[in-house]
Amino acid sequence: MIDFFQTLGHSVLSSFAKLGRSCFFLLQILAGILTVIPRPRLLTKQLYSVGVLSFLIICISGFFVGMVLGLQGFYILSDFGAEETLGVMVAASLVRELGPVVAALLFAGRAGSALTAEIGLMKATEQLSGMEMMAIDPIKRIIAPRFLAGFISMPLLAALFSSIGVIGGQIVGVGLLGVDDGAYWSQMQSTLDFQEDIINGVIKSIVFGFIVSWIALFEGYDAVPTSEGVSRATTRTVVNSAFAILGLDFILTALMFGDI
Repeated sequence: MIDFFQTLGHSVLSSFAKLGRSCFFLLQILAGILTVIPRPRLLTKQLYSVGVLSFLIICISGFFVGMVLGLQGFYILSDFGAEETLGVMVAASLVRELGPVVAALLFAGRAGSALTAEIGLMKATEQLSGMEMMAIDPIKRIIAPRFLAGFISMPLLAALFSSIGVIGGQIVGVGLLGVDDGAYWSQMQSTLDFQEDIINGVIKSIVFGFIVSWIALFEGYDAVPTSEGVSRATTRTVVNSAFAILGLDFILTALMFGDI
């Protein structure tokens, strides 16, 4: 029994210590972002690595998610004779929830894991220590550009995911199932609200981009400098990011659309 409480206490203290290190790490990143602005080449390189290379998986996933929504939504709405509102259902589902959430999960799995592995390998091969010996701050030179690139890329990828998804739903609903093309788009345009739907979805994607980039970079920077340590850090990035995205999605949804 004593051993159990010792293990439990050690785990709790370790978790709080890691949380403290991550918060201090975030403050260092935020302070180092100002140094990225005079060096745009650092940012553009990371935007390509984090954002552009995630373009294909976002587009393909968004297209098929939109097609599935169009197919399932048509059969559900047809029971109530409301097939003409298919565009509203597809667009609202994507813009409010599926676009930011699924795009963030894909972003964490593709770009987040890559960031963790890259930073972890730099630490394992003592590249970060070498930069410190040359009086170069790795937070400002390596970490901050990647964080800013992830923060910028995530909202753009989420918007792309939702846009492609709406087109996928239109292809299935209009092209295959016979929904009127004008009704699909007009119902969507007249029903969706810019502030409550689109802006709230953008806010979600911004928050998710911030959290995922923070988790990915911290796990890589805090990883044990071995091959096994880097692999475990990469796994933690994907798992912790997924938990954070889903938990924050509930909180943000409750604040935006609920009575909280």
